[in-house]
Formats: sequence, structure tokens, C-alpha cells
Amino acid sequence: MIKIEPSNLPLWSDPEEPQHDCRYNYLPYDGEVNYFGPIMDAVTAALYEQVLLEQIAWQHDQALIFGRALTTKRKVAWYGDRAFSYTYSNMTKTALPWTAELLQLKAWVECVSGEQFNSCLLNLYHRGEEGMAWHSDAERDLKKNGAIASLSFGAERVFAFKHKRTHEKVQLELATGSLLMMKGITQSHWLHRLPPTKKVFAPRINLTFRMIEAQSAEGVEPISS
Repeated sequence: MIKIEPSNLPLWSDPEEPQHDCRYNYLPYDGEVNYFGPIMDAVTAALYEQVLLEQIAWQHDQALIFGRALTTKRKVAWYGDRAFSYTYSNMTKTALPWTAELLQLKAWVECVSGEQFNSCLLNLYHRGEEGMAWHSDAERDLKKNGAIASLSFGAERVFAFKHKRTHEKVQLELATGSLLMMKGITQSHWLHRLPPTKKVFAPRINLTFRMIEAQSAEGVEPISS
């Protein structure tokens, strides 16, 4: 298990530089997106990437479209404080118990962001040709207008936003070990995606820490690692 030393927490770039200023809002209106840049050094990020590749219970994602179950090339995993159900793309997943490393990363992200989370959706993109289409994280299982923390490992990839009404676009390049926060009414007004690219040949892992709120604790069994 990787040990996080207090002296290493947090490490992000000079807040005077706008591209790494956690106070800077990358959206021009109708939402809030803050990019912290890398919150850990490259060696630590590489160690976590390897552990996540080896220890996460990865499975190919599925989407139910026009009654047909389609399997994606990318892989996913869903973890949480309890056996939360999470439904998107007309498919439902049940949360697995946290691994020790995921709990470390959750604590790290909560310390840096000042937010609290009880679940995490992980995505594994093997190469640049694998991406994610335009969507918003506004499923009814999630806390309305709750913060979503996106932690990236591996290949640097472009992450894009598009306003639902005006179609204005914003994009950032997310480095390994970097943290991006989506807050407030962002999901109501903006779509986001990970565009495919032929220029990237290394894998990327993305962790999105979330807050499940819609489900009653009754009937949802607590789980432990």
C-alpha cells in the first residue's frame, strides 16, 4: 500500500498562474470549473496509476441504446461507502467496497478541495482512440448541484465543455495527478466529454468522486474493505 506522507499533501502549482489557480473559474457563465493542476508529484502519480491498473475490479462499460446493450472499449468501476446503486446510460451499477488506495485518494481530494464524497466512478481509457461522448453528470442518484472531483492519472488528455444552449466550448489539458472540480449548476447547463485522439498511445485513468444522496440508507447495506 502506498503511504501518503503529510508533508506531500497538498502539492499544486503556483496559484498566481491562472491555469493552475484553484480560484479561477474556467466557465464564462452558468457554472463553476476549477483546475488545481497536479496535486502530487509525478513519481507518486505513477505509483498510484500502476496500483489502480492492477487492483481495481475493471469491467467493460455497457450502455442500453434502443433496447440493445452495447459494450464499450473503455473499462469502468464503481466504489462507495455503501452498496449504492448508480444508473446511467440505462444501466445500473452497485458500488464495491473501497480499496485502501482509493480511500487514500478520497482523503487527499477532500483535503485539497474542502468537499466531501461518498462514492467514486473510475474510467480506464487504454489509448487515445477511446473517449467519452458529450454528457452531463446529472443523474437523479447524485446530489443536486453537488461538487464532482475529477482526478487524472496517466496520459495527458484534453477535456472539453459545451454549453447546452449557446454551444460555447471550453477545453483544458488534464495532466497526470491533476485535480479538476465541477461545482454548482455546471451539470444543468454544460455538457462535457473526453475527445478521442490518434496522438495518445498510453492509458489514462480518471476518478470522479461524487456524492450519492437520492437513496435512503435503509435497504442499502454498508460495505467495508
